[in-house]
Order: sequence, then C-alpha cells, then structure tokens
Amino acid sequence: MNLDDLVELNRRIANREPVAVVTALEAGLEPGDRVVVLSPEDISSQFYAEQLSEAFRTGRSGLVEVGDRRFFLNVHLPPVKLIVTGAVHISQALAEMARLAGLDCAIIDPRTAFATPERFPNVMLLAEWPDQAFSRVKPDRYTAFVALTHDPKIDDPGLIAALRARCFYIGALGSRKTHAKRVERLQSQGFTADEIARIHAPIGLDIGAVSPPEIAVSILAEIVSAMRAKRRAA
Repeated sequence: MNLDDLVELNRRIANREPVAVVTALEAGLEPGDRVVVLSPEDISSQFYAEQLSEAFRTGRSGLVEVGDRRFFLNVHLPPVKLIVTGAVHISQALAEMARLAGLDCAIIDPRTAFATPERFPNVMLLAEWPDQAFSRVKPDRYTAFVALTHDPKIDDPGLIAALRARCFYIGALGSRKTHAKRVERLQSQGFTADEIARIHAPIGLDIGAVSPPEIAVSILAEIVSAMRAKRRAA
C-alpha cells in the first residue's frame, strides 16, 4: 500500500467511515494496481460488487475468487454504538447484554436519581439532557438508538438526533397510542412519514416479552437483526 492510500485509510477509520482494502493476488501487476481502498459507495462500480457488499454487511475479511481472479478483502467497520435515553430497569439489563454482544453503550438521562453509577456500572453514563449529551456521543450510521423513558422531553430530542444522523436502528418504547402522539410531534418538526417509519415502535421483536430483562432481549435481538441486514451496506 502506498503512503497516500494508507493516509486515506487511517482518515476514514478515524472518522468512523466503513472502508475496505482490496488486494489483488495476481502476479505481474504494478504495485498501485494491487491495492484499492473502497467505501460502500464504490461497490456498484466493481465487478466483485456482490462479494464486497457481503463483506461490508458482515464485517468479515477474507479471500474471494471471481472467475479466475483472486482478491483479499480486508474490511474495517466502525464499532457499533448503542445510545439509550432512559436509565430505567430495561436499560440496566440492555446495557449488560449489549456489552456481552460487543456493543459500546451509553445511557443518557438527566434524572440523577436514576442515572447512578451503582445502577449502571461499566457503562458510559451521562446524567444530562440529550441535547447536551449528543454533542459528545455523536450518533451516526453505525449507531443504534433506543428511547425508553416515555417522557417526550427526554426521548424526542434523541429521536430527532437519531433520525437526522440516519442511525441504522431507532426504537422507542410505548403503546401504539403513545407512538401516534410521537408521530404527530415529529411531523411538526418537519419529518416525513417515511423518515418516521424508520422508528421501531412498539420496540423489540415480538417474542411475548413481559419482564424488563425479556424486553431487553427482544430489543437487542432487533438491533442485531438490523445490524446484519443488507441495507447497512447500502
């Protein structure tokens, strides 16, 4: 890899951009032809687009063969972040499960009676309003956002930030009646029906969950499903 490509690769990784280094394993090529740095936006122009798309979807690097040509795809995906508004019982269980699944988790709740280190050990805990906290945690396309407070003053700013950042997963706790009111509030903020439809509400896979830990399981399962969906590579 030449110096310019290495600098570009490091820049993209530092900016939490998905990137792949494609190395052609063929004799007789010039050094500059052997290595290519690509982003998901470059997929359609490559004849190994299917293999590259799958690599971006799964995050798995490895050897691929297309016809009589061989390549090594080395994929660098940003670590997935989980941001939760609401230091509630569900988020206590969800934070621990997310850690076991390898997700970086941040809990945001200005209510200091709930947002305590004793209730949330080993987790980034921000006892702040979302407008303040989001300037630090900075959601992006590799972020899952979950709203769990039932309080529009806390959840809505997070949902707005998550929609604008195009988080790959957005979920909100509440009944269909609660969500209908939420939709009205988001529409008043200028969001379209298609944008609002990206919110998973009711939140979580329908597994008949009742207790907070069971609900946390259903939420994490839905996040993983969205994380592995092909649309993430688009």
